[in-house]
Amino acid sequence: MVGIAVLVLALIGGVGAWLYVRNLDNDLARTDPFSEITEGRPTKTVEGALNILLVGSDSRDPDAPVDQAGKWRADTIIVMHIPANHQEAYLVSIPRDLYVPVPESAGADCGSGRRAKINAAFAFGGLPLAVRTVECFTDVRIDHVMAIDFAGFKQVTDALGGVDLNVERTVTSIHKPYRTFTKGMNHMDGTEALDWIRQRKQFPDGDFARMRHQQEFLRALMDKAASSGTLSSPRKLNAFLQSVTDAVTVDQSFSLVDMGLQFRNLRGENLTFVTSPNSGSDMINGESVVVSDREKALAMYRAISADTMADWVKANQEKKSDGG
Repeated sequence: MVGIAVLVLALIGGVGAWLYVRNLDNDLARTDPFSEITEGRPTKTVEGALNILLVGSDSRDPDAPVDQAGKWRADTIIVMHIPANHQEAYLVSIPRDLYVPVPESAGADCGSGRRAKINAAFAFGGLPLAVRTVECFTDVRIDHVMAIDFAGFKQVTDALGGVDLNVERTVTSIHKPYRTFTKGMNHMDGTEALDWIRQRKQFPDGDFARMRHQQEFLRALMDKAASSGTLSSPRKLNAFLQSVTDAVTVDQSFSLVDMGLQFRNLRGENLTFVTSPNSGSDMINGESVVVSDREKALAMYRAISADTMADWVKANQEKKSDGG
């Protein structure tokens, strides 16, 4: 969601527009997920590069607090890395069932607590514990946080007039009203799109298919936000920007104005989607979890910290093409 908001804000320009954006900035719901993290955090090694934690909650309550324990878990967890050159972005999807150490609290040492699915951290301690857990697992310093709930995704999609998504195989939804998604390109409104990207049991690769569809959805949203039809219509642009600010919660220092200025060159084609390296699913203590590929994951997260993701992606794409 950061990429979508940033892109549109970067393109509207003008003094009047920036005053408008500042007003939107003031309307954003804010939280402080960092103040509770009192133990040593990863160091920031490259100035100008940014790492933003995007968390999509499975809550259906737009007013549900995100700074404390709750009944819902993180349905989507993405680390968005923007290099110091601000010319591209890398979005690393972390499987919600990834089995990781979850500290006892946001202020506890990384070695405390117990191992659990990473999405449980949000339920155990809200955004503060989610940030702590991700930083402990990746050793990547998180600069900003943006959280959005299920209803928020729907609102943003509808404000853009829906999105076009490719359905790879005809499936029937496992959720009421059990709509059918027909193979091929489908135009979906917010309710349909959110239903589609929650499907997983009908696909051989299960939750990995769900993550892939999430990535496609985010790219489609960003491209639609950047389209001339949105940018040339004050009504559509205002509806979109209002929907974004209504739907998200950000950290205290997050600034739409600063983000728009810094990342004005980002487009859908500048996004690279990656899944946190893993060795697939396994049964541990009676539950199905995703097991991290420790060596490959460490190498990738080190590349994020060192701002060398372009090299990492190139090397790993070559390995895949060579059958490695």
